[in-house]
Amino acid sequence: MGCTRAEFVRWLPAATGDPSLQIGDDRAVVQAGNVRVEIAFTALPPRRIALLVLPVLEVAFRFSGAKMNDYRAFLDRFDLYTRRGGG
Repeated sequence: MGCTRAEFVRWLPAATGDPSLQIGDDRAVVQAGNVRVEIAFTALPPRRIALLVLPVLEVAFRFSGAKMNDYRAFLDRFDLYTRRGGG
C-alpha cells in the first residue's frame, strides 16, 4: 500500500469496522462479525519517481472463522476505506 505505518494504523478502526481491534508493532487482530483477521504490515523502502517519494507498506491478511462471502465483505469495506482518490 502507498501509505506510512502511522496512516495505516489510523485508518484501521474505520476500515475494519472494529474500533476495539488489537494493534501491535507489525500486526493487528480484528474480529469483524464472524470473521477473524490477522493483518501483518511491514514498511518497505519508499518508491522514488524522479523527485517524488512515495511510502510503501506491505500488508498481508490471514482470515479464519467464516465463509468466503464474509471475507469478501470485509475486504470490500477495507478497500473502500483505504482507497485514495486522485485527479
